[in-house]
Amino acid sequence: MTLPPAASLHQASGCFYQRWQSLNDWLRELEPLWRPIPFMEPAPAWRDAHPDLARWLEALPEGDCQDWEERLPELSSVLAGYVPALARYRDLLDLPRLATEAEGRQAELAEVAAVDMPGRKRQQAGAFAAAISPLGYPVLDWCCGKGHLGRTLARRGAVQVTGFEWNPELVTDGNRLAEHYGDPVRLSHQDVMVDGLKLPERHHGVALHACGDLHRRLMQSGAQARLPRLSLSPCCYHLTGGGRYQLQARQTREYGECLSVDRNDLRLAVQETVTAPERVREQTMRISTWRLGFDALQRELTGNGHYLPVPSHPARLNNGRFEDFCRWAAAKKQLTLPADVDWAEWLARGEARYRQVRRHELLRHLFRRPLELWLVLDYAVFLEEQGYRVRLGIFCDRQLTPRNLLLDAEREGG
Repeated sequence: MTLPPAASLHQASGCFYQRWQSLNDWLRELEPLWRPIPFMEPAPAWRDAHPDLARWLEALPEGDCQDWEERLPELSSVLAGYVPALARYRDLLDLPRLATEAEGRQAELAEVAAVDMPGRKRQQAGAFAAAISPLGYPVLDWCCGKGHLGRTLARRGAVQVTGFEWNPELVTDGNRLAEHYGDPVRLSHQDVMVDGLKLPERHHGVALHACGDLHRRLMQSGAQARLPRLSLSPCCYHLTGGGRYQLQARQTREYGECLSVDRNDLRLAVQETVTAPERVREQTMRISTWRLGFDALQRELTGNGHYLPVPSHPARLNNGRFEDFCRWAAAKKQLTLPADVDWAEWLARGEARYRQVRRHELLRHLFRRPLELWLVLDYAVFLEEQGYRVRLGIFCDRQLTPRNLLLDAEREGG
């Protein structure tokens, strides 16, 4: 089994490190624009450093905010007039498409056989399968759930699929489905994070949206076991046991000007979601406005100049009043509210802050994909260091899933 000819690979050996280095330096240069979290910082320092940029963003009509949110590459070109370094945005993020939309549809599990498989997940699995075809080794489906990806790959020529999944109920359901449809798929109840885990020999390890340390463990364990091929689409990079993120590759760790990120920074990389229903968006906007209004109130009452985190609220408050939310939040933070609070005034302040946050987030959201690619390029360098030949690209449109990056690595010599 071999990957496509070298001429079709996105990067020659060593170029991933050069791309990572360029992106790392660019992110460091523009740190003041993406480090501040708009929800927590009403007056980030970049507003003083770039007053024209702040004026342009804060004057945007509401309809334009959503429009630009859907067209971030175009937004980068506009904002490059205020921050020239943003002119490099498109080139830094350029990646090839590893499978066409038609190829993805052709690889999807037939709808009649896709029991318990949401339509979007079925399409994602099909696009992933098309991007890593043809298959030449038995497959190890990592964090496989009910084995939907494994069953999709079995229909694409995988002669045998072994699945590892920690949830025994999903394992039972998945094995029942595979047996019913006659697929050569067998799932096992397995915690993939256990020390000393033994992997099946000469298998092709695959993972579609395994979270954080789970997909990193596949890379590490798979490389250590010298699996001949690894294909993964990472997700939820912030789900890690460490406080600060540890780079995977030796070369990136040893780079003298390396970016340092923590879990909050990593959350930025996965904030993008496919558009939610109108009802959900309205509820999110209302609760966000209330939280910002309460935060403005607590700053006034306590003299505290920092954002005060409040835990998740009970669902009963969703359709209540701003006052009810504030009283609940104050009780949670042991804050005594005066009897004469002007609730209308503080709600208005929350609404004004929400409008500001919405526009400041546009700027910060420009850096979601660059930060995600910085992480995945580090993965690519790590895999090259372990003796793999690596492809990196996208396997589907972002409307299907924003987590559409795919690493496909084959060990040199098989």
